Amino acid sequence: MKQLPIDIIRTFVTVIDLGGFAKAGEVLGKSQPAVSLQIKKLEDQLGVALFTKQGQRQIVNEAGKELYAMAQNLLRQNDQILAHFAEAPLAGNVRLGIPSEFATSLLPSIIGAFASTYPEVTLEVVSALSSDLIRQHKLKAFDVLLFIGEHEDDPDAQFLISDELVWAGTMQQAEIQMSAEEKLKLVLAPPGCRYRERALQRLAGTDIDWQISFTNTDLTGITAAIGAGLGITVLAKSTLPKDLTVLKSSALPTLGSINIHITLGDNRHPMVSKKLAGFIYEKMQLSV
Repeated sequence: MKQLPIDIIRTFVTVIDLGGFAKAGEVLGKSQPAVSLQIKKLEDQLGVALFTKQGQRQIVNEAGKELYAMAQNLLRQNDQILAHFAEAPLAGNVRLGIPSEFATSLLPSIIGAFASTYPEVTLEVVSALSSDLIRQHKLKAFDVLLFIGEHEDDPDAQFLISDELVWAGTMQQAEIQMSAEEKLKLVLAPPGCRYRERALQRLAGTDIDWQISFTNTDLTGITAAIGAGLGITVLAKSTLPKDLTVLKSSALPTLGSINIHITLGDNRHPMVSKKLAGFIYEKMQLSV
């Protein structure tokens, strides 16, 4: 009976997650030819091509997309089995603080995978602006905190990733043109939001006339307002929802990047908190 090798399945999923053979090789510690050879072995074993060549790029095809969903389930089951027998089951209640915009993109995938791997762990999740989360963390509100900011915000925090800030809007706004008499409408989070601070700081160095037309702390509300034509916003590129796209216009100032850190609190279940922090760290290294 044929057996699907888990290591090759993991390589396949990583290629799609990172959008390329070379990037997957960097993360997996393999050369690009080694990654290509593994994908070729998988295609030969299944008897179907999983990628289609477009120019110099290999683009996942319909068969590859179908396998990707099944492969994710297979890897999840593999990881759950290893976690179950490798150590005593983790249990306990962990309080997690996470920025609002990352709650939308991170919770369904990374946190969902953690919860399914460690079903005895109860997660209490609070999502808010990073500035609010940091204030609450100083009052020992969280066991694990993910925040946008600098090392000075929490000297014990560990740098996680740097993420590019981008102007975001709908596809209809993708080719935004700024005229001298036109006012730029902004949809932003309230004061205290790092994205808002950066956007207004960069706009202050231009001749652009702007106004804030809508304010909301929730990414879903911001996305809905943009869809209703109330303006454009600023987001970390990795958190861009599927309804929005990066706006590329020479009329808009560049926004630079932001740093994301993770830190542990003075918590009741240190082993569980460390496992969750490590889980988030590993997965987010692959997301940007």
